[in-house]
Amino acid sequence: MRATDLRIALFSGNYNYVRDGANQALNRLVGYLLAQGAAVRVYSPTVEHPAFEPTGDLVSVPSFAIPGREEYRFPYSIPASVRQDLADFAPNVVQIASPDFLAQKAVSWARKHDVATLASIHTRFETYLSYYHLGALEPLLTIYQRNLYRRCDAIVAPSESMADVLREERMNDRIGIWSRGVDKDLFDPARRDMAWRRSLGIADGTPVIGFVGRLVMEKGLDVFAAAIDALKARGTDFATIVVGDGPARAKFEELLPDAHFVGFQKGDDLGRAVASIDIFLNPSVTETFGNVTLEAMSCRVPVVAARATGSASLVVDGVTGRLVEPRDIAAYADALASYCEDTASRTAAGLAGEARSEDYSWDAVNQRIVDLYLELAERDR
Repeated sequence: MRATDLRIALFSGNYNYVRDGANQALNRLVGYLLAQGAAVRVYSPTVEHPAFEPTGDLVSVPSFAIPGREEYRFPYSIPASVRQDLADFAPNVVQIASPDFLAQKAVSWARKHDVATLASIHTRFETYLSYYHLGALEPLLTIYQRNLYRRCDAIVAPSESMADVLREERMNDRIGIWSRGVDKDLFDPARRDMAWRRSLGIADGTPVIGFVGRLVMEKGLDVFAAAIDALKARGTDFATIVVGDGPARAKFEELLPDAHFVGFQKGDDLGRAVASIDIFLNPSVTETFGNVTLEAMSCRVPVVAARATGSASLVVDGVTGRLVEPRDIAAYADALASYCEDTASRTAAGLAGEARSEDYSWDAVNQRIVDLYLELAERDR
C-alpha cells in the first residue's frame, strides 16, 4: 500500500475559522498528504469570514458558538447530507482532531463501517476548565476523553511529555508521536530587526522579553504579567513586547501597562517579531507541544517556560532555556533576570536552542503520520 492509496477523512472542531497552532499544523499536514497523492476530505465548522483559506476540500458541519467564547464553535452532529458525502468519499482512515461530539459520531461511523480510526491530540482541554472556575469538572472531562480515545485504533501526541500524560491517564494502549516542525526560512535569527525595535522606543542595549500567541487567559497571561511585575520590582532593565491578539487583550493591557502590544503578526512580520526579542517567556500549561516555543528556539531566542507538557520536551533546562514550576513567580523572575543581566548566558542558550530546532523538519514530521496511516489502513484492509 502506498500514500496514493490513502483516503483520509479528517474531523476537526476548528480547521480554519480561528487561526491557532493546532489548525495550522492540520492544514500543513493536509497539504503534505495532497502532495504525496493521497485523497483528503476535511469536516469542520465553517464561518462566513474565516481566518485563512483552508487547504484541501472542506465540508461544513453543524455547530454553535461556544458561550463566553463566541469566536469558537462546537460541532455536534453529522447530518444525513454529510453522512452521504462521507460514504461517497469512502475513507480508509478517519482522523479526529478534537474531543467533541462530532468526533464521537465520526468514530462511531468509522467503527460501524470497519474503517481505521486515529485521534491526534492538540490541546489539553481539561486544563482550560480552571481558567473558567470549572476545575471541579476536570475529572469528568478526563473520563469523557478516555472513553472517546479508547474507541480509536491509535492516538498520537505532539510531544513525549504529552504522551506520558496520556499513558498515565490510560487514554489508549497505542500512543505514538506526531511532532511539529518549524519553518526555518521564516523563523530565522537573520530576521532580527533592531530598527523595528527602535521604532517601538526600545534602546538597542535593553533586553526584550516577549510573549507570542493568542491572547486568551488559558495561555497563562496572569502568570506572565505577575512575572514581569516581579522582575520590574527588582529594578532589572528590560522591555516587554506582546505579539498577538485575542479576547483577553484589553485585560492583558491592563496588567502590562508598559508593554509594547504590536498586535497580530503573520508571515515575514511574525518572523521579524520573534527574532527581534531576546527572551521568550511561555508560562502556558495547556500546550501539548508549543509551536511558538520551537519558533523562538529556531530564531536563536532562549526560552523561559513552565515545566509542563510540550515545553518539557523542547526546552533543555539550563541549556536552551529554563523550565520553571508553573506558578512559581519568583522562579520565573530569577530565570528572566539571569538572561537579562548575563548576555553571554543568553547568547549560549539561544545558540543551543537554534541547534536543537534543527531536528524538527515539517516533511519528516508529517511523513511519520503518513506511515502510521498506511499501517492502520493496511491492517484494516
